[in-house]
Amino acid sequence: MFRSRTRSHQPRGTRSRCAALLLAAGTAAAAAQSGPQPRLPGVDIIAGMHVIKAEVARTPEQQATGMMFRRDMPGNEGMLFVNDEAGVRCFWMKNTLVPITIAFIADDGTIVNLADMAPQSEQSHCSAQPVRLALEMKQGWFARRGIAAGFRLRGAPFGNR
Repeated sequence: MFRSRTRSHQPRGTRSRCAALLLAAGTAAAAAQSGPQPRLPGVDIIAGMHVIKAEVARTPEQQATGMMFRRDMPGNEGMLFVNDEAGVRCFWMKNTLVPITIAFIADDGTIVNLADMAPQSEQSHCSAQPVRLALEMKQGWFARRGIAAGFRLRGAPFGNR
């Protein structure tokens, strides 16, 4: 599940109210979801010599549902979360059954940071800096391939091939 948090220059009280509304909306969407969402349109992402088949979650509803209730995540498949504006992106795993590693990605495809996320946890995992993109893969996928922060992915979402 996806929770977005962006830093702004609004007064502290306004920011807190906005954050509470976003969290409530995301929580309501999660509570209403009782099964996995249908497969989303995809895009190929190149990680060195590996091709990732990533479903693209663009809408708030698609992002709120994410990988919830899915029982498996095949080898080179993942989910790419795409946002219009950069912000500190935070994710949690409520109702997500598969352990996931998330890569927070800069616009040029460079991995900013990675986080391992435990199934069915409400612990937040956030980007180390504002980003528009995040890629979820089965936990350990990046580590087994020696991919870490600073690695540059290629593909249409990053404007390179």
